[in-house]
Amino acid sequence: MEHDPKRAAGYIVASAFMFALTGATVKAASARLPHTEVVFFRSFLGLVALTPWLIRSGVAGLRTHHPGLHLFRGLTGLTAMYCFFYALGHLELATAVLLNYSAPLFIPFIAAVWLGEPVPRALRWAIPIGFLGIALILKPGAGMLKPAALLGLVAGILAAVAFVAVRRLHASEPTTRIVFYFGVISTLGSALPLAWTWQTPVADLWALLGAMGASATGGQLLLTRAYAFAPAAQVGPFTYAVVIFSAAVGWVVWGEVPGPLAILGAALVILAGALAIRKRGSRTSRP
Repeated sequence: MEHDPKRAAGYIVASAFMFALTGATVKAASARLPHTEVVFFRSFLGLVALTPWLIRSGVAGLRTHHPGLHLFRGLTGLTAMYCFFYALGHLELATAVLLNYSAPLFIPFIAAVWLGEPVPRALRWAIPIGFLGIALILKPGAGMLKPAALLGLVAGILAAVAFVAVRRLHASEPTTRIVFYFGVISTLGSALPLAWTWQTPVADLWALLGAMGASATGGQLLLTRAYAFAPAAQVGPFTYAVVIFSAAVGWVVWGEVPGPLAILGAALVILAGALAIRKRGSRTSRP
């Protein structure tokens, strides 16, 4: 496919808008349903979206030699989703999203421990800037002990672990198979608590949950399409547009206005995260 960074950036910005809508629907649904149930519907609807691939690939497309790594990636991703959805239900939309998108700051350290990759020298000054931004978002002092904020940060750390696991899997597994096993594991895992927490959604909630699934699937498709036109090192930083869209949605729907420290912290995290994506992407794209 042709190399077209402008088109790729357009797709990524469009995917960021869809993911901001996903976060907003999760936040709205979590106000009326247990967040464990919202996690289940997000996982289940994502799995349903893979039905066309399952029909085309058949049983042969499901065979894997790495069931243990799939299980680890699935459970890590599911736990990250629980933490993220809890944060969405208890924090400002943009804050919860930004903490989840802090994952690129942790990936270099996890890759260094797990894969033996050295931390790029250019990131040794950028990453502390990102951590300073996180501290400002969490608010220095007693605010750093707020459970929802800490769980939002844990979501970012676990997402980073899941990303590194996906990278290991990509050495021998196609993307659709990786997504499928994550969908199965997260759906089954999130179904277990429903025996104690299930509440039957009313009609308008079904519509909200459907919008959540549609926006999440649309965002993933747009993001996948983007990387067909340009590498992550070139256009990946545009994913942080999701923070801007989330802030706009949070302001319009819930009247959320971030304070000066939060805005400064967000700017630092976005700067450091964008640098982490570019540096790691350029490094891994070398022959």
